[in-house]
Formats: sequence, structure tokens, C-alpha cells
Amino acid sequence: MHGNVLILAEARDDSLHPVTYELLGKGRELADKLNCGLDCLLLSPKETRLQGADRLYLMLSQAFSQPEEYLYKANISEFIKEHKPSIVLAGATDFGRSYVPRVAAALGAGLTADCTGLSIGDDGRLIQIRPAFSDNILAHITSSSATQMATVRYGEFPMPILGTEAEIIKIPPYTEAYSGTVVIETIQRNLHNLSEADVVVAGGRGIKATEDISLLQELADCLGGQVGFSRALVEAGLADAAYQIGYSGLRVKPSLYIACGISGAAQHIAGMKDSAKIIAINRDPSAPIFNFCDIGYVGDLYQVIPQLIKEIS
Repeated sequence: MHGNVLILAEARDDSLHPVTYELLGKGRELADKLNCGLDCLLLSPKETRLQGADRLYLMLSQAFSQPEEYLYKANISEFIKEHKPSIVLAGATDFGRSYVPRVAAALGAGLTADCTGLSIGDDGRLIQIRPAFSDNILAHITSSSATQMATVRYGEFPMPILGTEAEIIKIPPYTEAYSGTVVIETIQRNLHNLSEADVVVAGGRGIKATEDISLLQELADCLGGQVGFSRALVEAGLADAAYQIGYSGLRVKPSLYIACGISGAAQHIAGMKDSAKIIAINRDPSAPIFNFCDIGYVGDLYQVIPQLIKEIS
């Protein structure tokens, strides 16, 4: 007899983070395979409704109006001890990457971070799939602990049709106070959600200097899009890792993806291959990116991009 599958929902401003819905879709698939229920837990300052789960456990308190890792860890770990789910899934968001390992440590549970795939093995254990060894292989990991935990990147699973509304079960917090930290102010990072962009202009090793990224930004602005980067550019210290695309970064699915000076390594292709249309600009005619693009142009991005901007604007 398996315990239920539990999704740890994450609120973002006045709504749920989209990764919650993706996890509900995958969670339903896993729960059906195990013939068990699908539950969702949300720590929230106000009442929220949800579709897709069998039950939504709603822990209401103004203490959850600000993200605080200790309060999340303390309440979620106690909930898991009481309800004993066999599988716990959460989004690999900035906050998820911070509080979920604390929950796993409190429970003595196995945790696989930044998964790109999940399945159920013949023995009924959760198979957690993630890139390893510099993204050169996909590791298949199982946990021997009673509670199997994984965080999953946003954009890895399709947005599901969620179906009926979940039964709402309101529960009191286990604790609402923690004196170790005080949230004085929440400063919003000026980051657009690249994973949701309809147009992405991405730069790779062909970009020579940080200031040259303005060229990509200008093209993106002309198209109403956003700028992203390959791992090579981030590792060279020329770009912000928050905008990295690939197995070790974000997964994007825009209507239009323009790859500028990107060779097309497998780990990068995995992050953008589902784009509706792909345009590649690269000086090397043998670059692997040309095997994946709809339109390829062999040329110097420093010459091609200004011409594109001139034609568009």
C-alpha cells in the first residue's frame, strides 16, 4: 500500500506559480500508476482554490505572507510526518531550492534536485531523472527512504488539463513564529520570466564581451522578446546565470527562438528544442545548431543582427 503523492504548491504574488500546475499533471500520472491519491499542500495567507488534485490541504496564516524557509520547513515536515505521503514533489524555483532541502533534512528523506523527468519503476519506487556529469548523461535515481522527494524545473512537463476542483481541507499551522529571522523588505528582482517569453533571442560563445549583449537586447526589444544565454556565455562570466537556457538552466518554448553565436551543444538544445520556430546565426557552417533550426544563416552575428534590427525597426 503506497502513501499518496503530495505536491507542494508555491504561491507567487496573488497566484500559484505555474510549475504547481505542471506538477499536478505529472503527479496525477504517478498517482494513477500507483493507484493512490493525489494531494496538494499550500501554505497561504488567504483562501485559494485549486483544480487537479483530489485534496487541497490549505494551511492559512498571515505568517506565510512572506517566504521564510524555517516556517515552511517546520510546517511542511510536520505535515509529512502526520500524513505520510510516499512521494513529495515541489518546483525547483529559487524558493523551492532553498526550503525543500531543509524539509528533506528534517525528515531524513532522500531528495533529488532539479529533475527533468519522473517515472515509476517496476518495484513501485519513484525514478528521478536529472542531468549529471556536466549535463553529459541523464542519471536515473531512486531513494530508499520511505518519503521520496524531488524538485522539478519549471517547463519540463506540459501544462495539463486539470479537471475537477479539489476538495479543500483547511488545517491550522503547526507553528506560526520563528525568531531567528525577520523579513524587513521583499525586493523584487528585475527578472522577466524567460520561460514564458513568446520570443527569445539567445547569445552564446560568439558574443565577445558583456557590453555586446546590448545588441541581443536591441533585437529582442524590436521583436517584443527577451534575452537568454547558453551555458558557455554564463561560465565565461559574461552573462547572468538566471537567464541560462539548457539542462542546467531554464527550458523555453517560445514561438520564435533566435540563436546567435550558439554552437548547439546537447545540453543547450534540450532547453529550447520545443520552440515553434528556430533561427540560427553562426559563423561555423558545421555548427550542430544548424541541424535543429528552421532557418540557418552562416555569418557574423555582429554584422547580421544590426541588419535584422534595421529591417525590423
